[in-house]
Amino acid sequence: MGRVGIGLGLIILALQLIVEAATPITHAQGVKVLFGSLTGDILLDALVGALFAMVSYSSLAAVLLTATLAEAGVISLPVAIGLVIGANIGSGLLAFISTNMQNTPGRQVALGSLLYKLLGLLLIIPVLEPLAHWMDSLNYDAQTMVIGFHVIYNSLRCALLLPTTGWMAKLCSALLQPRPETQREAGPRHLDPAALSTPSLALANATRETLRIGDIVENLLRAMLNVLRGQQSAVTQEVRQLSDDAEALYSAVKLYLAQMPREDLSDQDSHRWAETIELAVNLNLASDLIERMLRKVQQQKTSQRRSFSDVGLEEMAELHTQLMANLRLGLNVYLSGNPESARQLLKEKRTFRALERRLAHAHVSRLQRKVVQSIETSSLHLELIADMKRLNSLFCASAYAVLGTADTGALLAEATQETP
Repeated sequence: MGRVGIGLGLIILALQLIVEAATPITHAQGVKVLFGSLTGDILLDALVGALFAMVSYSSLAAVLLTATLAEAGVISLPVAIGLVIGANIGSGLLAFISTNMQNTPGRQVALGSLLYKLLGLLLIIPVLEPLAHWMDSLNYDAQTMVIGFHVIYNSLRCALLLPTTGWMAKLCSALLQPRPETQREAGPRHLDPAALSTPSLALANATRETLRIGDIVENLLRAMLNVLRGQQSAVTQEVRQLSDDAEALYSAVKLYLAQMPREDLSDQDSHRWAETIELAVNLNLASDLIERMLRKVQQQKTSQRRSFSDVGLEEMAELHTQLMANLRLGLNVYLSGNPESARQLLKEKRTFRALERRLAHAHVSRLQRKVVQSIETSSLHLELIADMKRLNSLFCASAYAVLGTADTGALLAEATQETP
């Protein structure tokens, strides 16, 4: 409540400052000529008021400026009323424009608000002249009457049109159909709050949602290969949408698991809980890392206009193929908990590291041979290889949770003995 009070106080202070700052404007000759040309034509006055509100980005600020002009005698009361009505329409138009990038229901609400304000204009036109004469006969100053009209007009419009909200909703739904791309938005589908009281069921729900993050990361990896091959631009709207979807699902899974009572979990469920949150974290990190890699490629191709050599591109594609396979195997290991598959995953991780070292050395060899494209893209090439190595570590982490410290230690020792 304290923050609300401070916020309202700052709003009132800002509006007061607007009124004070506008006072000298009322004495400017150009302003007097501009507003003096308004003769009380309601449609023209409403149009000027709407433009006034859009320029000031606030209908209330436009109303206060109108009240100040009326108090100074620059405009008559009928003109002031028209400007107030137009300011309300301008605020509705601003809201509709501002929601252009939102989802369809948000745009429909803004459209309904704008249509209601236009209806208010149509309703008041027949009674505007007698209303202005009646208000002029009241023993109040012009500023009070303009502000009072603003309050009463909006209150009466709300009371009269409130019963029609159902019809307006149908009209707005018919005028604004859902955009096709909004169907792509990825939200949690399986995180049923009612299942939180049953740990095994809740963990199964979280598992299904975490695998969806894995699917998104796989799509991002496919996009990365297309970018490397020059088949699409780097950070497209689709890539940004996929990255946002991964972040949204990760947050949902994290909050869902946080609501589970850990003290009620069995040892097996507790272990599964830890596996799930760890995989969700790793996949989210992978999503962010892939997006950063794509931005690096975009910067290289747009600002410096450089591209990879054919050999370097094939090496990146080879690493990418191994990376995709390790991601799929890592998700299977998490889902099945099979120790044999986990051991295979660690072997694949070792294979990837050997491949990464071999390709890095091959790149350095091309630098020694002074291959121009390799020299120009050397820094990016080595950075992308290092990023792929980090991605591979994130994808293979599920093997350690399945095997445990003892098994992975034995496997690593065996690998050391096998290394020539």
